[in-house]
Amino acid sequence: MPDAAERFLKYVTYDTQSRPDAEKIPSTDKQFALGELLVSELHEIGVSDARMDKNGYVYASIPANADNIKSIGFIAHLDTSPDMSGENVCPRIVKNFDGKPICLNDEVTLSPQEHPSLLNYVGQDIIVADGNTLLGADNKAGIAEIMAFAEKLVKSPEIKHGRICIGFTPDEEVGRGADKFDVGGFGADFAYTVDGGALGELEYENFNAAFAKIEFRGKGIHPGSAKNVMINACNVAMEFHAMLPCAERPEHTEGYEGFFHLTGMEGETESAKLRYIIRDHDKERFERKKELIESAAAFLNSRYGKGTVNVKMSDSYYNMKEKILPHMYIIDLASNAMRDAGIEPVVVPIRGGTDGARLSYMGLPCPNLCTGGHNFHGRYEYIPIPSMHKVCEILENIVKRSSLL
Repeated sequence: MPDAAERFLKYVTYDTQSRPDAEKIPSTDKQFALGELLVSELHEIGVSDARMDKNGYVYASIPANADNIKSIGFIAHLDTSPDMSGENVCPRIVKNFDGKPICLNDEVTLSPQEHPSLLNYVGQDIIVADGNTLLGADNKAGIAEIMAFAEKLVKSPEIKHGRICIGFTPDEEVGRGADKFDVGGFGADFAYTVDGGALGELEYENFNAAFAKIEFRGKGIHPGSAKNVMINACNVAMEFHAMLPCAERPEHTEGYEGFFHLTGMEGETESAKLRYIIRDHDKERFERKKELIESAAAFLNSRYGKGTVNVKMSDSYYNMKEKILPHMYIIDLASNAMRDAGIEPVVVPIRGGTDGARLSYMGLPCPNLCTGGHNFHGRYEYIPIPSMHKVCEILENIVKRSSLL
């Protein structure tokens, strides 16, 4: 029976990077390959109803073996972040980590000085990549942990439980993981995404989120005769960016502080584009951030002429907190399951989002559990193997405790 780490080492070799600019779901066909593998593996361990739909969603369930126990869902996502390549991931295990810098390749070092969380894992085996790609623990660690837990549960009939629902989604990293999720067909009373970070993290607050694409229209003319005529779209774009508060950028914020994050830019004299994600835990501050985007555009249109700046903005997801508060027993259940595993829960706000945020608003209360991973979305990503084993234990403890609800 392969453990979570063995499964993870296999799953990360599948490139499942999603694309934010694609219209279809899944945004990349390569996500199907991992989904097909998981369906096959679920069948092998005895989960006979495992299937993948035309949009790349994998669904499966372990039938209840006792009456009057709530149905619990566990969800993870197939895709990896567009922020860095997930192609040709080369994972390796650093045995018995000694606390010294880890050489990922000739140019990249994972150092405790820059990443002090590493020092929490001295003496443990840690999985890293080779410094050329992300590792993929977000969220293949969650997938591996759910799969290892599912196999143990199928082979442990003495553990009494209600129906256990399993879901693997595409395109979470581009904000569309819940778009086609069949909540009714999934069949859970509540669920957890296994998509968090360090061991012990438990999250039921996340950002309110929006995406903004700002297009700038300039007026080109020979620079030798440009005075009072030329409108350089790139300069207008820079003016726009300067109107947003520089203290409210990701690199200057933490905790409950929101931000404007410039994720892309392109341009020439006659046209330019800026792309932003907008985030805040507080709904009123979130709305004010969007209003600032609109007012900056209105000011520049009054200055340079109507139509110079065009804003396309849409909400992505909302803070799940208000949907979880009426069901706080879900948080208590997970907290006690962690304590049963010898882990003190750390309830923290997500400085991001999960499928669970959207699913909570679709009628499926769905907070977020840790995976044990660190430094997601980049070349310095790592995950300690003992943390993965503990997450599997936590999932099992949640199921064991569910009979007490």
